[in-house]
Amino acid sequence: MIPDVSALTLADFEVSLCGPLPPAGLSSLAKALWHERNGDWTQAHEITQDIDSADASWVHAYLHRREGDLSNARYWYRHAGKTPATGSLDDEWRAIAETLLARS
Repeated sequence: MIPDVSALTLADFEVSLCGPLPPAGLSSLAKALWHERNGDWTQAHEITQDIDSADASWVHAYLHRREGDLSNARYWYRHAGKTPATGSLDDEWRAIAETLLARS
């Protein structure tokens, strides 16, 4: 059973990826990460591109990095105020997810 979203840990969030839908109450950006991890990059991108915040720019950068569009990713990292990531995509996904969950 997935706990209330206000107490959702990264481990809980990762377990939720086995379900058919993201946990109720997630932020839009956390939902975007959920969809991307479940193979729906387009849905993740559609969610993210409509939000104007540093966190959205970070998620947007990650999505374009995942896509392999590094020049577009660098553009969004600048908007996020972040140094472009060079580590593993999975590690970046987890870092973003932890940040977003902590802000819920």
